[in-house]
Amino acid sequence: MTREVRPETRRSGKPFEPAPVTFDGLFGWFHPAVGRRGVVLCGAHGFEQMAAHRPWRALAGQLAAAGCPTLRFDYPGEGDSADPGAARVGDCVAAIRRAVRWLRETAGVVEVVLVGLRLGATFAALAAEAEPVDRLVLLAPVASGRAYLREMRLRARTIDRLPDGSVPPQAADRLEVGGFCLEAAFLADLADLNLTRIERPPASRVLLLAPDTKALAARLGALGCAVTAGPFPGLAQLVGDPIFASVPEADFGRVAAFAAKDMAMSAAFPPVLPPARLAGSDWVEDSVQSVPGLFGIRCGPLRPGSAAPAVLFVSTGMTVHSGWGRQTTTLARSLAAEGVVSFRFDLRGIGDSEDRPDDRRPLFAPDGYADIVALVDHVAETGGPLVLVGGCSGAYAAFHALCRDPRIDGALLINLYCFDWDPDQDLDRVIRQTFGSAHTYAALLKQGATWRRLLSGKIAVRAIAGVLARRGAVSALRRVRRVWQPGARAGSVARRIAALRRRGAEIRLLYSAGDPGLVAVRRHLGRFPGRADERLGAPVIVVPGADHNLGSPETQEPLARALRDLLHAVRRAPAALPDGAHPLGSGIMLAAAGWM
Repeated sequence: MTREVRPETRRSGKPFEPAPVTFDGLFGWFHPAVGRRGVVLCGAHGFEQMAAHRPWRALAGQLAAAGCPTLRFDYPGEGDSADPGAARVGDCVAAIRRAVRWLRETAGVVEVVLVGLRLGATFAALAAEAEPVDRLVLLAPVASGRAYLREMRLRARTIDRLPDGSVPPQAADRLEVGGFCLEAAFLADLADLNLTRIERPPASRVLLLAPDTKALAARLGALGCAVTAGPFPGLAQLVGDPIFASVPEADFGRVAAFAAKDMAMSAAFPPVLPPARLAGSDWVEDSVQSVPGLFGIRCGPLRPGSAAPAVLFVSTGMTVHSGWGRQTTTLARSLAAEGVVSFRFDLRGIGDSEDRPDDRRPLFAPDGYADIVALVDHVAETGGPLVLVGGCSGAYAAFHALCRDPRIDGALLINLYCFDWDPDQDLDRVIRQTFGSAHTYAALLKQGATWRRLLSGKIAVRAIAGVLARRGAVSALRRVRRVWQPGARAGSVARRIAALRRRGAEIRLLYSAGDPGLVAVRRHLGRFPGRADERLGAPVIVVPGADHNLGSPETQEPLARALRDLLHAVRRAPAALPDGAHPLGSGIMLAAAGWM
């Protein structure tokens, strides 16, 4: 009999491990330590924090190891926190003040340090005007809201490109950056921000690390702060791209040393924390740590039915479990309103789960499906179908899990790049050159001249096309070589899909128009409309005007429709289990979201 995944306070026997916490509608993580000086980490906002999530987690661990009890959390409407009526800058600032009070009351600290990154550094400085703190760390703070908005508009052009390289249009009253939507009220708040106009000293001691510190350091000094200023060389590697983000060791070491200097220690034991739980008007969420090495969130209706279907979102690529643009959290809560229970998990090496044993990124890993199978093993049966939904590298892992595990009834695969990964391919090159990675922003931070050349049309597009053509020839030779290699995989793609259909499994493919993965569909399954649709038993869905991550609200709608259509199909005809198979997982849908 399978056991149900239940919320936990913390793993037994390890009181100094970080624990998920909730307070005042906010979700966060508490990293316990024995110092009398606590730290509140005020992350960046939107896409930049999605990129920085795992390094930010590493900083929290480093601070706790230095003796500082540390709290990191999601702003209202971000990550796993509750949804505000309308996101405003004031809500983020107020959330930091609530986090400071929670840390004082729960951890018993007598001193507090705020550490802010980018827009979070600006929020921290504003919060410290009303909620006194002892030390303040500003990492590349946004001094001018108007300058920040100009930067974000440029950045959106590098991140949200369509497969043909064009930039999707922006609505007049909002700004979309990497799937995150800044609404009109928030944009107006940002336009009014100017940190150099700060009127009160936010802390007696300030560490300011930024590319340009002169003006802000002078202002803080004039207010009576003791300011230590310096460069921030690790900025690009921290906020440039979720896939390539890494820990700026030297910069974080400087932050930890500043926060812990001359700190008093305490013999007090870390507090025992209640299970992390949040509730909305029609959903309730609990943290889940029952699956070894993996962290997730359970989301369900306030009054669950006895045989309601369940959904399991498994964050893939390097995107945290809340999803690209926080879309997984949003979708999970909308499903809860329909009576559907869901889980969203990070695979190993992603978000808040443990590192992989080989320390590599999990993108297209040959064993990437193993975590999904482990999750199936740990989810209780609820009476409905078991479906996998994944995007890009998540679709790859989902496809292989579907082929290996007869307990799974179907899969929705979004922008699947390939059915079988070629080990001769260089993963970083594929990501940067085929998908147009947001990693280009890291170079943009260093090479403004290249950006200006791109905008002015001075980049040699024909030369680039020639290089791509040569790469295509190399790719073709690689495919021919694979055909003649001994030890072929378990049947062709067409044969594997035919076997899946014979066992009763449903499979759906959904693509952005022009996505590179469509080449693999035509190569292995045939044209569509036509032969590919016949082999799948359903039409290949192509979404016009969608970027690779389906980042806009408009392109998320057909994805949600496809998901619900698939659930309807597997309810009609659940996959037949082979003789002797255990009927685990009836009622679960696995969604490997957070596309690559």
